[in-house]
Amino acid sequence: MGVEIRESPVSDEEFAEMEAFVHDYLTASVETEDEGGRMRWYPWHSAEYRFNHIRNVVDLAVEIARKEGANVDVTRVAALFHDIAKLEVEQDVHAEAGARIAREYLTTHCDYPQSFVDSVCDAIRDHSYQGDLGDLTRETRSLIEADILDKVGAHGAALMVLRMGYESRTHTDTAEMVERVIERGQDARERVHSQTAQDIAHRRLTRVRWFREWLTAEMAAVDERPK
Repeated sequence: MGVEIRESPVSDEEFAEMEAFVHDYLTASVETEDEGGRMRWYPWHSAEYRFNHIRNVVDLAVEIARKEGANVDVTRVAALFHDIAKLEVEQDVHAEAGARIAREYLTTHCDYPQSFVDSVCDAIRDHSYQGDLGDLTRETRSLIEADILDKVGAHGAALMVLRMGYESRTHTDTAEMVERVIERGQDARERVHSQTAQDIAHRRLTRVRWFREWLTAEMAAVDERPK
């Protein structure tokens, strides 16, 4: 069931201020660490990458929430804050830390209903849940599904290509790396619960399969050139 909150308390201006806060928080998490941030050594976990991921998740979560009858304001604010602590705490506690940061922000910057704040923080706290998504509120489920789907599809393929360079692989490994994206997409399709998320997973998997087919054909032509 969705959260019964009739108010739509978050204005576009307030949401933009939240975005700026999350961006600055992530940047500070990196800059204040002696070695450049807890995860800075992993290039796609820089503050820039993390903020981009968050914005992607916001867009996906809003799409899912709207089509699945979830409260869109709760979902999009939870999505915005869900990884705010990712660069400064360990993975297994980042959800709880993010919920605490979000609660402090939401209770000190605006006069939001307590039910709204609680619902946002609950979704953030539970976004790493590994059980059956059907057991969760629509808002939390929308956030988790969006988080899962962000690394599926063309975006996931681009991240794998980036990883190839970081691992000093050659272009001949590309098809293998793209296959990993397909496997991740298949796992994601099995995990997501809503029809909207299933449809997004299907579209994204189709794109990556096309890319793999084109890539395999062109790489074969390269391999067949006389030496």
